Amino acid sequence: MTTTAPSDVRPDPPHSPTTTAAVPDASLAAFGYRQELHRSLGRYASFAAGFSFISVLTTVFQFFTIGYGFGGTVFFWTWPVVLAGQLMVAACFAELAARYPISGAIYQWSTRLSNATFGWFAGWIMVIGQIVVVAAAALALQLVLPPIWSGFQLIGSDPAPTSADGAANAAVLGVVLLALTTLVNVLDNRVLSAVNRIGVTAEIIGAVLIVVLLLTHAERSPGVTLHLTGGTETGLLGALLVGSFTAAYVMIGFDSAGEMSEETHQPRRTAPRTILTALAAAGLLGGLIVLGGLLAAPSLTDGRLAVDGLSYVLTSSLGDGVGRLLLADVAVAVAVATLAIQTSACRMLFSMARDGQLPCSRRLARVNPRTGMPHAPAVVIGVLAAALLLLNFASPEAFLAIGTTCIVLLYLAYAMVTGPLLVARLRGRLPRTGTDETGAPLFSLGRWGVPVNALALLYGLFMTVNLAWPRAAVYDPAGGHWYFQWFTLLFLAVTVAAGAAYRVRRSRSTV
Repeated sequence: MTTTAPSDVRPDPPHSPTTTAAVPDASLAAFGYRQELHRSLGRYASFAAGFSFISVLTTVFQFFTIGYGFGGTVFFWTWPVVLAGQLMVAACFAELAARYPISGAIYQWSTRLSNATFGWFAGWIMVIGQIVVVAAAALALQLVLPPIWSGFQLIGSDPAPTSADGAANAAVLGVVLLALTTLVNVLDNRVLSAVNRIGVTAEIIGAVLIVVLLLTHAERSPGVTLHLTGGTETGLLGALLVGSFTAAYVMIGFDSAGEMSEETHQPRRTAPRTILTALAAAGLLGGLIVLGGLLAAPSLTDGRLAVDGLSYVLTSSLGDGVGRLLLADVAVAVAVATLAIQTSACRMLFSMARDGQLPCSRRLARVNPRTGMPHAPAVVIGVLAAALLLLNFASPEAFLAIGTTCIVLLYLAYAMVTGPLLVARLRGRLPRTGTDETGAPLFSLGRWGVPVNALALLYGLFMTVNLAWPRAAVYDPAGGHWYFQWFTLLFLAVTVAAGAAYRVRRSRSTV
């Protein structure tokens, strides 16, 4: 069994000399843990972990309709703004990944920068958010499989994800996908890595092809993005605020390279670089796909772009044959993204359980010595995510409610790292600099640390409020369902309350 730190004591203070350490396979000993997960991931596999979580083909196809439906063509300009904000967050995370190459990145980083209780809530909010993200990603199959072949519409006849038939069918397809990703997550570390690498390679090739084909089939000039065309939100500011949801939904999960640090060769050198390159690559490709979709759409006024999104653009502009082939590549991206997100959530659950911070910690922290995989977390994440998909049977609005909730939770968890990191900088007690496994200096923002960190925190808090704001036009367009309008805030309140109740009960039982 792994050596665990006492539940209310940080295994490694932020300024400890052990943070400068060294030998990859022995680096965990400096933090009070022993190596149990198999260290088999190279640089590309680490990049794939972050890129496949972001998965531009999954999330851009899934949430393009929201950005265009509320922001019109001008929503494109929210993309570079969100990318800039997330790159600042990623730069802060890259510093921490170099100093704390441990699974459960958000939980581990927040704990070492603040205290055990605050770090626990950061991890709790993050893992709940990841479970919801897994469910939301699995729902994306509904946007690509029925357009490829009508036989994938197993329930009813209307494939639109906002319809009763489409929502129910999305849940069924999602449960099937979760069963497959859970199986892969219990097989073997090498199988998981191979599936991720192959899937990411296919996604990158497909994304580049989509960009080239859309731009070469453009019906209009890029100047159309300067006009409020197609949006329904009142005014330019409202269009931009809600239009930014698409970019905000897409550009998350880059911290997954940090989550996989215990399975990565030379993690102090590799993880910081792959965190930044995964986000930058996904941001560039995603922005070009959004632009290409707006330029190649047969019409901006017939209403279909706000309902069927990019699937409509591909099949209409490129023809059924090419369009369906590219949609098949998107389906692969959806599957790999769901797998990557579930894997990241498993590592967070494992990391917290290893410190004895969760119910059934002993079982959740157990690693199969043959496969190097924590099996119990994979099953727990898969079952809980599948249970969340049942909300889609209750009402089509659940699709948007689930997607928004998971993003808000992740943005909040990110702020629970960048906030304590900024305080540590200002107090002059940052983790010590040192060298990576090759002897090179650890990644550092240097004199840009304070301004970049401050902007990253402000940006994260602003986006958290923007995403969670209970806009009736967004979250309850049909009216009469107040709980959908307030779903995100209610879910967050329940998450925090449940976490607090567990902490109180646990503290009493240990007295």
